[in-house]
This record gives sequence, C-alpha cells and structure tokens, in this order.
Amino acid sequence: MAAMEQNIVMEKVVSFKPVNRHIQIELSPPTAVDAETTILLPADFKPKEERHVVATVVSWADDVRFAENLKEGIEIVVDNSMIEQININNSQLSVIQDNYIIAILI
Repeated sequence: MAAMEQNIVMEKVVSFKPVNRHIQIELSPPTAVDAETTILLPADFKPKEERHVVATVVSWADDVRFAENLKEGIEIVVDNSMIEQININNSQLSVIQDNYIIAILI
C-alpha cells in the first residue's frame, strides 16, 4: 500500500493555460475498422490521414481572436497537420493556434 501512495504523490497534475493565441483541444481516439478479411500490407504502410479533423475545446488563451465564440466542450474543425502535441509529466496535451481553426460547430 505504501508503494501505491508513493506513486500517487510522485504524479503531478498538470494545470495548463494556453497563451499566445493557442487553444487546448482534445482529439477523439481513432475508430477501429472491423475487417472481415485479412489484407497484408507493407510494414511501412500508413493510412491516409484526413486533412481536417473535429476536436473538442478544453481551454484557450485570452488573446484568441474569437474567444467570445468559444466555450469548454464545443467542437471545432481544425487543420490536422498543425496540431502540436506536448508531453508534460507523462501527460500528452494537444494545442493549435487560432488561425488553424476552420470552423466552430454549432
């Protein structure tokens, strides 16, 4: 029990406040495709990624140009290639700058 308590103490909760027009987002996990047949693919094969994806807003910088239209949990369409992944204390966070937001879903 003492070892478990030590692990809990060693983990730090990350408080993250984006700045400089960045928006913290959450991406949906990729959906698994059920395949009824087996197809062998080359080891270096990577499926084509979509150019734009839907993400959920977690938080945003005060200077985001359209901050008045954002709220926690709202979905936005973003340029997938411009998402930045940040690792802090074994937690992965995703952020994107406001000029790579294509649309707000309402």
